[in-house]
Amino acid sequence: MEDLMYLKSGTDIRGTAIEKDGKGVDLTNERLESIVNSLVVFLKNKLNKEELTVAVGYDSRVSSPRIFDVVTKTLLSLGVNTYDCGLASTPSMFMSIINFDLDASIEITASHLPMEMNGLKFFTRQGGFSGGDIKEILEYAQNNSYVAEDVSAKTEKLSSMDKYCENLCNMIKEGVNAKNYDKPLENLKIVVDAGNGVGAFYAEKVLKVLGADTEGSCFLEPDGTFPNHIPNPENKQAMESICEAVKESGADLGVIFDTDCDRAACVDKSANEINRNKLVALASYIALKNSNGGVIVTDSVTSDGLNEFIEKDLGGEHHRFKRGYKNVIDEAIRLESEENKKAPLAIETSGHAAFSENYYLDDGAYLITKIIIEAARLAKEGKTIENVIGNLKTPVEEKEIRFKILLDDFRDYGTSVINDLKALAEKTDFTTIAPSNYEGIRFNFNKENGNGWLLLRMSVHEPLLVLNCESNEQGGVEKMLVFFKAFITKYDKLDLSKM
Repeated sequence: MEDLMYLKSGTDIRGTAIEKDGKGVDLTNERLESIVNSLVVFLKNKLNKEELTVAVGYDSRVSSPRIFDVVTKTLLSLGVNTYDCGLASTPSMFMSIINFDLDASIEITASHLPMEMNGLKFFTRQGGFSGGDIKEILEYAQNNSYVAEDVSAKTEKLSSMDKYCENLCNMIKEGVNAKNYDKPLENLKIVVDAGNGVGAFYAEKVLKVLGADTEGSCFLEPDGTFPNHIPNPENKQAMESICEAVKESGADLGVIFDTDCDRAACVDKSANEINRNKLVALASYIALKNSNGGVIVTDSVTSDGLNEFIEKDLGGEHHRFKRGYKNVIDEAIRLESEENKKAPLAIETSGHAAFSENYYLDDGAYLITKIIIEAARLAKEGKTIENVIGNLKTPVEEKEIRFKILLDDFRDYGTSVINDLKALAEKTDFTTIAPSNYEGIRFNFNKENGNGWLLLRMSVHEPLLVLNCESNEQGGVEKMLVFFKAFITKYDKLDLSKM
């Protein structure tokens, strides 16, 4: 029995797909066959049906064509009616189920990870799979051999991206409601940085179609070696790239996507980044305005200024939860179903944003579409995006440090370090524990000792302890780190080199 559980990455399956620097391939053809076989068994049980319809798409990675070939051939051999969506974004693969009445879909992607990585993301009409679903699929795959049952099913081409883009275009037409209804963006210049992922569709099949000037857009050509920068809105070089594109082209707005377009960020006409807390603030403004209030669910690293903005300026409720886009989505769904609360938006600072009106699908293009509609509305009033998020208080300093845990049983060790820090913070007279700690330990420092907050948490996927801290004054982070360094140096199973 081969252990495949190491391929579980939260709610996805991920591993190396190209041999690099002496590291072998995790996603071999044989393992992929076993995983797809297990997926088919899982779907038949979950959906209680024997005949399945499944769409398959992929991002721009070099290994995607090989994996696509193995996945589709395996599905066909198991009698599954299989649809080829070609190069496609992750959100469009979920929407293929809705738009074409299918049972499930698969996106071949590893998001922003390096070029040698790839993976599988699964959807049914109920949304993306949970971590428990992935565990069940991998357990079955490692305990059961793959046997082809049928070769009668045929693959068909499916224009899922075209339908997805058509829906986004209609959304903008209706939302802007311009005099020239079919060309609502004709007076706007919007540039897109696709990072050589799949995001070129937004420039070519949405913005251009609606009349926008997209001259100055960059890295639209799909290239799985990612030669220009990592396609990741959290990456400093990537954000510098889209800022430069806005400056050089004189654009009104700049848009950047990750590889598979489930995340996004933007910059305004002055090349100011609308990312992380600013992006959450803008999305919250849009969501709360359109739903007349409600709960905004975010991850744990959002700033105190964002909390104040959501609750005082927007009149909403801020529910600071856990890292992990599926965590915030599931929590929003739970609040609506179990506590009867409106939760119009679940969003991570990473750029994952899921609106309740859009199936709680984390969709970067949908988020950008909402922002463009709002920007067009504001322009009619002589306002800009900065006008509506201008009251957001931003920290003076912020820092993130990741500490590798040098043990196989890393989770227990990491948890013990967090518990020790919590005990220390509780008895320190200049720190106070923040309310509602859903992961790790977050506590505040008084004005004399840092004037900010510190959070220590486990990484969602990796053997890491992650430290986040923010201060409202110059030099405040260093004051907090002096306190933290005195605590952390006694833990010899942590790599403290980045300290």
